[in-house]
Amino acid sequence: MSELPENMQAIGFETPGGPDVLRIEDAPLPQIGANDVLIKVAYAGVNRPDCIQRAGNYPAPAGASPILGLEVSGEVVAVGADVPPAMVGSFVAALTPGGGYAQYCTAPWQHCLPVPEGMDMKKAAALPETLFTVWHNVFERGMAKDGETLLVHGGTSGIGTMAIMLAKAFDINVITTCGDEAKCEAARSLGADLAINYRETDFVEAVKDYTNGKGVDVVLDMVSGDYVPRNLQCLAEDGRHVTIAVLGGAKADLFVPLVMMKRLTLTGSTLRPRSDAFKAALADEIAVNAWPLFANGDLSPVMDQTFPLSEAAAAHARMESSAHIGKIMLEVAGG
Repeated sequence: MSELPENMQAIGFETPGGPDVLRIEDAPLPQIGANDVLIKVAYAGVNRPDCIQRAGNYPAPAGASPILGLEVSGEVVAVGADVPPAMVGSFVAALTPGGGYAQYCTAPWQHCLPVPEGMDMKKAAALPETLFTVWHNVFERGMAKDGETLLVHGGTSGIGTMAIMLAKAFDINVITTCGDEAKCEAARSLGADLAINYRETDFVEAVKDYTNGKGVDVVLDMVSGDYVPRNLQCLAEDGRHVTIAVLGGAKADLFVPLVMMKRLTLTGSTLRPRSDAFKAALADEIAVNAWPLFANGDLSPVMDQTFPLSEAAAAHARMESSAHIGKIMLEVAGG
């Protein structure tokens, strides 16, 4: 640690509020736990939970950095006592418990994925949060398999674009909803079999028409609220409804007999509060099944705009405008 600075630049805020509360400030270098790596951050991904935390509605879990940022790429510059020393000098993409909007960030070493030579560091940083979320919720909780049909809302968000790409890579049919025709076209270009402009078309009727009344096998829902009963109408018998966010409201009215008659499964998850052991096991499964698709260039994350770290407020404003298609990034050291 002797060659590392005592302090670093990071994004902070005094009180919760809109994007304009974010500012660049000096912060102490994070302490390295026994199972942690210290990463010199090249890029950090911007995610919806960052905005919710900034607004005061998503506090960091106990022991996590209060600094925003759930995914980074960069070089490992130091390691904890229980980490293989050979990781020093390696380049990784990491799922972090927080702290990504900074020049240096710690992450459990088992939550890191190797960035192979030739992979763009910006794209590497765009992957962990969405990849871990989609893999767990579509393929593990949703039990999606080849030949089935997935309905994903918000098809041009970071989660939505990842869900479309991964599902198509595993021969799953994809229906998605988007807010305008340009976004629908972007979703189709990623492989979506049907993209529905929800502002002009009732997605329930469109799904029924497209599936000849059968419905979809899995719904990946980020909206919740009044979308839930509509989603249940879209599901086929033995369908699975997976909720990962409640952007449209935390409560929903259900017609329970429909759940019983169709034998539906309603589930959901949040990633950040899960244990380090769970995330490590998830990283291992992703390393075997999904990471090679990105490492060899078969798949690549959809990128929106990149902002300097000092302009994190502008990045959050773009996220909350919902004008973006794909991932919004912060450039820290670059590379």
